Amino acid sequence: MEFTPFASIPRLFRECVVTEKIDGTNAQVFIEDDGVTIRAGSRRRWITPDDDNAGFARWVSEHSAELLSMGPGAHFGEWWGSGIQRRYGLNEKRFSLFNVGRWGEGGKDADKKPACCHVVPVLWRGGFNSGDILKVAMDLHETGSAAAPGFMDPEGIVVWHSKAGALFKYTLGDDGHKGAR
Repeated sequence: MEFTPFASIPRLFRECVVTEKIDGTNAQVFIEDDGVTIRAGSRRRWITPDDDNAGFARWVSEHSAELLSMGPGAHFGEWWGSGIQRRYGLNEKRFSLFNVGRWGEGGKDADKKPACCHVVPVLWRGGFNSGDILKVAMDLHETGSAAAPGFMDPEGIVVWHSKAGALFKYTLGDDGHKGAR
């Protein structure tokens, strides 16, 4: 019989990064190990300009030369703006990368981020404290979107817990999914 060990439990009061949760559609740019083959993906499937998700695959195709500079791997983000979910008062669509530690200000590859890409805004960093995190969410509710300044109906926040290696979301309003509790 194979032994199953009990997993190590991460410490709760460790570094967290809070970013704005943007209401769009999940997307990824995938670059093969050869560094030249590029794909577009949605949350659950590969997409193409002929079988697209809100125009993301077409956008990846049009910007492929620039996007290849990110290097091999899966680069996840949110495709958002005009015609997608909340729209944010934008006349264009944007791709905002999730990995702020790599692509965000001070990130290890921030200087290599393609100009056609954005990064989700960091709203707060610090040791886990539910009071501080809730205050960040309430400030976002009162001041509006950091990703699209002037837009007063942001979706919520995402909390990255470094030791758990996990993401948690909090949506403003009832914090339910489509009204469910």
